[in-house]
Amino acid sequence: KFAKRKKATTKNMEVDFTEQDASSTDEEDTVSSSVSEDGDSSEMNDEDCERRRVECMDEMTTLEKQFGDLKEQLYKERLCQVDIKLQEVIAACAQEYLEPLANLQENMQIRTKVGGIYQELCLESVKNKYDCEIQAACQHWESEKLLLFDTVHSDLEEKIRRLEEDRHSIDITSELWNDGLCSRKNKTKDPFCPVKKKKPNLSFLLNPFPRPYIVYMLQDLDVLEDWTAIRKVFELTKCKSLL
Repeated sequence: KFAKRKKATTKNMEVDFTEQDASSTDEEDTVSSSVSEDGDSSEMNDEDCERRRVECMDEMTTLEKQFGDLKEQLYKERLCQVDIKLQEVIAACAQEYLEPLANLQENMQIRTKVGGIYQELCLESVKNKYDCEIQAACQHWESEKLLLFDTVHSDLEEKIRRLEEDRHSIDITSELWNDGLCSRKNKTKDPFCPVKKKKPNLSFLLNPFPRPYIVYMLQDLDVLEDWTAIRKVFELTKCKSLL
């Protein structure tokens, strides 16, 4: 039994090996056929890709050319429109030009009117300032004239008063001088007359207030002349100091 089983097992193993060999050969044939088919398909795909690439490049070139043509056409149209607008602006018939121009003219009229009013006000202000300056100058001139008149009047009155005083002193001097001459004549006419005339007290006239005095070794007339000259000089210096 054991031997039979062993023989059967070996037969079954041989059958399996043969089947496996057959299946392996079939698979090899299938793989080889598929490889050949893949090689043919890859060659066809490369050709299709190259053809598609060429077609795409042609289409891209065509599109770029069309885009350039459209761009050039659009540029020409825009340039034509701009030229038309420029001609309308030059002819002053474009709406885009007329409306801002109207606004500018209105603003110009308003500014011109305001400028005229401002000019009139400025001229009026300058005129008023001129009148004020003239009035102030006239008032100053009047006040200075009155002040000068008062000053000259007071100076003249002071000079008149001094002249009166000088004339009075000169009259006193002349009287004393006449008295001196008369006394001298009487002495020459009557030298043996025992009566002596008393001389006038000239110190009281020259110095009415008690103060130090100088004793001159001169005649009375010479002393009076010196006193008159000194008083005149003193009055002149006093007048200059007041001025």
